[in-house]
Amino acid sequence: MISTDERYQFVIEYFKKERPVAQSELNYNNPFQLLVAVILSAQCTDKRVNMVTPKIFEKYPSPEKLSQAKYEELFQIMKSISYPNNKAKNLISMSQKLVEKFNSEVPDNLENLLELDGVGRKTANVITSVIFNQPNMPVDTHVFRVAARIGLTINAKNPLQAEKQLIKNIPQELIPISHHWLILHGRYVCVARKPLCEKCGLTSICLFYQNSQS
Repeated sequence: MISTDERYQFVIEYFKKERPVAQSELNYNNPFQLLVAVILSAQCTDKRVNMVTPKIFEKYPSPEKLSQAKYEELFQIMKSISYPNNKAKNLISMSQKLVEKFNSEVPDNLENLLELDGVGRKTANVITSVIFNQPNMPVDTHVFRVAARIGLTINAKNPLQAEKQLIKNIPQELIPISHHWLILHGRYVCVARKPLCEKCGLTSICLFYQNSQS
């Protein structure tokens, strides 16, 4: 039985070799655009978000413009996104607060980001990690599932518990890229219904795989 440290080291070395470059699959050109895209991506695929955001960014290229958007017009652009009603309202109110309280600048810390409508802990962690390269670990459904299956997290009952275990065991400088490693692995290999274990190089240390073979 390998130790937790050995399991983490194996996973890190594997991804360093297999995915030396790993980044968000959301399309964006600045922090504001990423914030909009991440809010839209909740319970929605990045592919779908990327189909919608170009029209949003063209019509509302800044927090000022989006803060003045008419709900009906914004809703029509993004109605193919999951929960378009709430998300359209959140985007407008989020932009209004950016303009009024933060001088139209996306905050660089969790506390201020969490004041924005539509921004939860996962979204705030994405922004601080991707834009500001801070050692924060966003835990979405992919990260939560993959970390538990491999055995990087043990008995984590919610994303916050998983986040704390991952941050404790991953070197600080690797936390931002590790987030993308786990997401992409969950998206393309360790998929929800039937993981593609035959394509995975982590089976020798993966608890899920070992249990499935016994």
